[in-house]
Amino acid sequence: MPPTPPWNVHRLPRADGRVFLVTGGNAGIGYFVAEQLSATGATVVLGCRNPAKAATATASIRARVPGARVRDVRLDLADLPSLQTAVESMELDRLDAVVHNAGVALDDPPRRTTGDGHELMFATNHLGHFALTHWLLPLLSAAPDARVVTMGSFAAKSERLDLNDPQSARDYRPQRAYGRSKLAQMHFALELDRRLRACGSPVTSVLAHPGGALDALTPARPPLPTPPLAARLATAPAALLLQGKHAGARPAVRAVLDPAVRGGDLWSPRQFALRGRPRREPVWHHLRDADTAAGLWEVSRGLTGVDFGGL
Repeated sequence: MPPTPPWNVHRLPRADGRVFLVTGGNAGIGYFVAEQLSATGATVVLGCRNPAKAATATASIRARVPGARVRDVRLDLADLPSLQTAVESMELDRLDAVVHNAGVALDDPPRRTTGDGHELMFATNHLGHFALTHWLLPLLSAAPDARVVTMGSFAAKSERLDLNDPQSARDYRPQRAYGRSKLAQMHFALELDRRLRACGSPVTSVLAHPGGALDALTPARPPLPTPPLAARLATAPAALLLQGKHAGARPAVRAVLDPAVRGGDLWSPRQFALRGRPRREPVWHHLRDADTAAGLWEVSRGLTGVDFGGL
């Protein structure tokens, strides 16, 4: 794997005139992805389900980044029929990158479904981003060297997909279902890049993951919710191995901005893939299973009803 040039997380390259969409940009890692990208001079669109939370996040970014070009669009990834309208409402003629960050993580049963009848985590984390990418592709194709950046998770590393039961209808366990939904996202990102390259598209698809990113190690951004002091003190020793969500955002930010990034890359924190500056990481062995990724593509196409045409 060729070496990558130095990258300064505190001095990002300028991106004036470019337009980026961050799903789930109102909170957590997505918020910090949006804040950091806003500091480059780009226009950043926060894709958020809750308009009030989106307005709070937008105001916070503007307060911290002078002259920030940031706005929001109502985006509910669990509502597949709404996605085309959401994309049209952005009124863009091109899009330079989308960061697929939004997600749902449930800790306890029972199994929940969307209005379309899909399991909520699989629907939001994977199917929604699958369908959204379809509607965004014309905008991405209109930009030079556009990127689709998918935020994966360590939760996917120990999981394997069951294409006969992708939505955990049998033996539902929340943590496993979440890990599989993130694994589906990651397989999709790599399969998308394979298909884009095969048809000669200038758009590339890249993976990132935040390592171990904790709320309690994250700098406050009032009026966004902040963990109580007790939680911060209790998790302070974890800073030896883990990091805050501001740092967890950096691999995705590099995946958007760095000219050295290539389609099919996986970007993660440098130290044990848990914390530190972003670097290119070898793609996990089970993510190289192209047959599973192709099978997932067909399953996802059937569940969402979207067809990528020539891809």
